[in-house]
Amino acid sequence: MRTGRPTGDVDPRVLDVLLGVGIAMGVALVILADPGRIDPAPAPAAAYLFAVGFGLLMAGRRRYPRLVLVLTVVGIFVYYAIGFPPIGIALPASAALYSAAEQGHTWWAVVLSALLTGVAAYFRIAEGQPTAYLLGYELLTNVALVAAAIALGVSVRARRQARAQAERIAALTSAEQQHRTDQRLQTERVQIARDIHDVVGHTLSVVAVHANVADEAIGHDDAAAHRAVAQIRATTAQTMGELRATVRLLRDPGTVAPGLAGLARLTDPAREAGLTVETTVDVSNGALSGAIDAAAYRIVQESLTNVLRHAHAQRVEIGARVTDGTLHLDVIDDGVGSVPAQAAGSGGHGIAGMAERATLLGGTLTAGPREGGGFAVRALLPARLDR
Repeated sequence: MRTGRPTGDVDPRVLDVLLGVGIAMGVALVILADPGRIDPAPAPAAAYLFAVGFGLLMAGRRRYPRLVLVLTVVGIFVYYAIGFPPIGIALPASAALYSAAEQGHTWWAVVLSALLTGVAAYFRIAEGQPTAYLLGYELLTNVALVAAAIALGVSVRARRQARAQAERIAALTSAEQQHRTDQRLQTERVQIARDIHDVVGHTLSVVAVHANVADEAIGHDDAAAHRAVAQIRATTAQTMGELRATVRLLRDPGTVAPGLAGLARLTDPAREAGLTVETTVDVSNGALSGAIDAAAYRIVQESLTNVLRHAHAQRVEIGARVTDGTLHLDVIDDGVGSVPAQAAGSGGHGIAGMAERATLLGGTLTAGPREGGGFAVRALLPARLDR
């Protein structure tokens, strides 16, 4: 198991060297001091080689923590078997126990530390050391020291894992936020494309109808031709205004999109084209969320576009009312009662586009021929999105 770099910019190898030097010097100082020595002769040089060996083992504590721990325990046993001055068991083993626990080998550290303290206590008792002293002081001290080393290793590993987990969670959260942002932007792009399609499609339908009127009236009824051309001019100017409003909406999300209050901009050109349009809107101010109001306007716009293009209708009824928190929107004509594929939305627009718009807002839309003739578009939309 690999470990991450510790907090800060210090190279882990530098820390390993410092730890190895500390262990070697600490063991060497204990050998040098040897408070229980009776013989005035200094400790043999080989004893200090063990101190150096315990320190050198720290170089491999990250890559081979279990091997370092086993070699340390074996080294302590060999050291005492040779009869060198006592150095305790906690000091030379503490770094190896800490390293094993830090690398996730806690059970290895627990088992080998128990073996080490148990063997040490057994031989001390066999040598005639007072049992009360061993159990009440030395054994307790050794157990506390090795337990502290293991606990420190476990704590460091837990903190490192918690930090890594927090970083993963932060990365996943950031990715999820970016994904939601991308989805929202994509939805807005689709919405804008649909709005532009509705505006341009409706305008072209009105222009086509009035252009035909003007063409037939030229030379026979110049006044009607002039009125048709004037209506074309007014419709195109109005469309340019809506396109500019769409651009403003892109630049400033606070710009108000058209709603049911602006239905006259749709119905007046339709009346000029020869349709009889009856509008019944029973929606109070503030009853609809902005998105619902704009969607209702676009649904009416697309429905009127289909009527002008395909229905051959004489009369259109537009109704809108809010009942029990739901907007009921109807566009009914007395035309041929069927819609060609292009109006039905084979290309992703038309009725399919209106239905998708309603679904995205949590509503439904149905469209189809009526009994007795004609065609009806009915939409049910939540009046407000903030509930």
